[in-house]
Amino acid sequence: MNKLKSMTIPEIGVILKELGQPAFRAKQIYSWLHKGVRSYEEMTNLPKALRDTLQEKYPICAPEVVRKQESQKDGTIKYLWKLSDGNCVETVLMRYHYGNTVCISTEVGCKMGCAFCASTLGGLVRPLKPYEMLDQVLFTQVDSGLPVSHIVLMGIGEPLDNLSNVLRFLELVNSEEGMNISMRHISLSTCGLVPKIDELAQHKLQISLAISLHGPNNEIRNKIMPVNKAYPVEELIAACRRYYDKTSRRIHFEYAMINGLNDSPQQAKELLALLKGLPAHVNLIPLNHVEESPLKPSTKAAVAAFQNLLEQGGVTATVRRTLGSDIDASCGQLRRKYTQKR
Repeated sequence: MNKLKSMTIPEIGVILKELGQPAFRAKQIYSWLHKGVRSYEEMTNLPKALRDTLQEKYPICAPEVVRKQESQKDGTIKYLWKLSDGNCVETVLMRYHYGNTVCISTEVGCKMGCAFCASTLGGLVRPLKPYEMLDQVLFTQVDSGLPVSHIVLMGIGEPLDNLSNVLRFLELVNSEEGMNISMRHISLSTCGLVPKIDELAQHKLQISLAISLHGPNNEIRNKIMPVNKAYPVEELIAACRRYYDKTSRRIHFEYAMINGLNDSPQQAKELLALLKGLPAHVNLIPLNHVEESPLKPSTKAAVAAFQNLLEQGGVTATVRRTLGSDIDASCGQLRRKYTQKR
């Protein structure tokens, strides 16, 4: 359903040729779809007969806003979108001095089981299709009236678990005839699927790769991230080194600061040793509240001390600003449906 929005211009051209239409119509249709139209009737430069045929064969299945919340603290906007099959995903629009960033979901649910993340509580339902990822960017921009300049694939789901669809989404959102968002303005976050990191590296994209690390050793990662049992931290860092060798792109490491678990000076030193020689940037993330999790955030003093040790050791480290916490829109808080208490 809605195959056209997951297609490139040449692929749409093949469809139109089968319908007896001239090739130039493909670019027209592509342009309309990437402006966020909800109906073929809005495509006013297309013949009515073609609009009717496309509506019948390739209906536009735009997502519906089930819930929209705006933070009173920082203007962050969170959307709960209803997809054409009735499933829901969340998208977050964040405002920065350099532009507006949209955080999109790549799957309905998630099977990775990280202990600090609400997105994985219901398990994985299905991967999102390329157009369903694109729609989150498009319709967030249309509904909010705010132009989107940056994208992070850090919402619900593990992007590399849905790599083929993610790669097509990246191609679409980067296209000059579409939203034309630079690859350098796109970040993809993974919990550490080593074979998929190697596969992604082969494409030599100019995106920013972010690794959800959250622990400097296997003992800690095994406690909070089941993926580490399949791909231990040594294998993950080796894959990161291969990725850098292939792409020359500095890698970002996300590190949720969890009180008494991964925030000691000794663990900062372990992290330094782990990343030695690898061009890296560490994002220290104050742990965000998830009702079902017993984990607690580190103190501000512990975060500052951890950051200082990394900086002194030659690794750039920043503390991520928490946005949208009052509407549960921060890292690890996204869900694909209402909870009973909300």
